Amino acid sequence: MNSPNPALVTHRAAQRLPRLALFLFCAAYVIPGVFGRDPWKNADITAFGYMVGMVDGRSSWISPALGGLPSDAALLPYWLGAAFIKLLGPLLGAPLAARLPFALLLVLVLVLTWYSTYHLARTDAAQPLPFAFGGEANPIDYARAIADGALLALIATLGLLQLGHETTPELAQLASVSLYLYGLSAIPMRGIEPRLAVLFALPALAASGAPAVAISLGVVGALICWRGDQPTGREFLPWVIGSTLVAAGAAWLIGAWGWRLSAYSSAAQFIATLKLLVWFPWPAWPLAFWTIWRWRHHLLHRHLAVPLGCAMVSLAACIAMGGSDRALMLTLPPLAVLASFALPTLQRSTSAAVDWFSVFFFSVCSISMWVVYLSLQTGIPATPAVNVGRRLSGYTSSFSIIALLIAGLGTLAWIWLVRWRAGRHRNPLWKSLVLPASGVALCWLLLTTLWLPMMDYARSYRPLIDRIARHVPKNQCVNGWALPRGQIAALESLGGYQVDAINAPPLSRCDYLLRIEPTSNLRTSIAGWTLVAREQRPSDKDELTAIYRRNPTQ
Repeated sequence: MNSPNPALVTHRAAQRLPRLALFLFCAAYVIPGVFGRDPWKNADITAFGYMVGMVDGRSSWISPALGGLPSDAALLPYWLGAAFIKLLGPLLGAPLAARLPFALLLVLVLVLTWYSTYHLARTDAAQPLPFAFGGEANPIDYARAIADGALLALIATLGLLQLGHETTPELAQLASVSLYLYGLSAIPMRGIEPRLAVLFALPALAASGAPAVAISLGVVGALICWRGDQPTGREFLPWVIGSTLVAAGAAWLIGAWGWRLSAYSSAAQFIATLKLLVWFPWPAWPLAFWTIWRWRHHLLHRHLAVPLGCAMVSLAACIAMGGSDRALMLTLPPLAVLASFALPTLQRSTSAAVDWFSVFFFSVCSISMWVVYLSLQTGIPATPAVNVGRRLSGYTSSFSIIALLIAGLGTLAWIWLVRWRAGRHRNPLWKSLVLPASGVALCWLLLTTLWLPMMDYARSYRPLIDRIARHVPKNQCVNGWALPRGQIAALESLGGYQVDAINAPPLSRCDYLLRIEPTSNLRTSIAGWTLVAREQRPSDKDELTAIYRRNPTQ
């Protein structure tokens, strides 16, 4: 006999988050960072370089390349970005055009996480216990409140903040995992929709560069359907198996199979992985662990088995890849779903601790951002502006009234939310996640408004490309043998150079050679080449980009 359900929820606690507030949360999280910036170092500019290369004809759409170096076979997201550049690039510019579909993918992740939680919370095993004299939550209201909590938990996770706003294949992988999670969650609730979701999700995941994760998720999904608590699960089993087989075939067809395992070569790498596991999925993982503990006698029920199985697959991939943060990102939607089922069981003292920590941490972060901004604009206080000038040589601050107004409105909204939470609003289930989610959204908003010019100057390759352009005419052939892929992508997409990254300098036909040299060990000369200049990215103090020109006799 199963232990009783640990959730006791009144109808007053099952209030849904006002839809306008929910949409504003999502907008404040998704839209900032989409406009007004270049692709950033490293993965962001690398993926963008593949897309631009396909559109400009430097590489084929079947085998994207940078300077002749092949991509990692994540064809689907590259095709998606390249298609938007082809359609909207002349109107919006290539960086913004490429970023738009990935912003829509982030929206899709948020929507699918909400609906996954909603369908799981409506199952009989997930519903709260009825009261002896009535007054318990309505099933649909309860499911909506839990789903709102899952969405807030996903927004609050620290690891999604930057990676979720990049133009990289991992965001397509995240959307595919979220689609698969939705498909398994909605098995008894819908007709053809969950079947199509599962059938498309795993092949899309494999075509986005994660075939092993796709196959593993297929195996886990098949076990859940076979051994789950829903009678319709076995009817769903052929769709999961079919999707898994199609994913394997798609990976074989595009050559995506390949092991990316990484051994732990030192204790420092092991400790770094542990640190990543602590901060990256915060605060979803403590709540997910609490869910597993409080619902430990119900782990075979679908509302726990589905997100737990999906999270374990991605967690195993992260550990096997030596602590990959991009593999760990795939755990965030299922962890957010698990975290939401902890909300009906949290004690008031725990909720208060989360609130006070959020108020302190995010208030300090936002105040720090405002102080640095005021220092750059007015010189008062002087120290932050001096520190910025020391770290980012050549940076000149700029002023935008639109950015200031948006940042000011976001800060006022944060102050209002803190006052609202400090009041007597103890009923809604999602109340404990309002401040963490809004604090993350506020910091990202301030970062991409007040700090955007400074961040773009520090994270973009454009300052370096502009300095290289002083010495190397555009459209020249540049040998970039041993350059990082991000810099190769910047030379091609931002500088317009023809880069040869596959031939060693003696075998290359290029007249210019670029190479990275650490400041502690600068080369004095290279046979057959003459040093023209050494340039530096403003935020890279330990290395220089040396520019050489081939001697005329060579």
